[in-house]
Amino acid sequence: CQRSFGIRTGNQPSNGQMSVKLDRSISLAGFESVGTIIVTYSFNSGVQDGVSYTAQGFPRISYFPDNPQGNKVVDLVKEAFKRRLIFTIGTSSTTGQSNCVVWNDIHHKTSRARGDAHGYPDITYLDRVTEELRSKGVQ
Repeated sequence: CQRSFGIRTGNQPSNGQMSVKLDRSISLAGFESVGTIIVTYSFNSGVQDGVSYTAQGFPRISYFPDNPQGNKVVDLVKEAFKRRLIFTIGTSSTTGQSNCVVWNDIHHKTSRARGDAHGYPDITYLDRVTEELRSKGVQ
């Protein structure tokens, strides 16, 4: 039946922190009538399962529109972080370094710059990330 049962968890390092704040003074392209939810992730290098790993490029900041769908996605992201699914330990696609904290296939918008590949406007982003979260068992 290809259905999973139970609560799925990942191997994201347990020393991570996630903070969420609302800034009504800034908006995202395509969502000019609402404020911005700012999610910040922080990790330290450490050891997990006897293997040392590094945490480079932290803190990492991502942006969501402060509208009903954006708030729902942020709630799902909070749950995914709690379940240790947002990050994993792997090989960095940027540096090629192994054993480091990397994104775990749940895309985040890390730029507020209009037209940036990691920014807005992106009309289908909230739907896509909701599907990515659902594929990890977070809904």
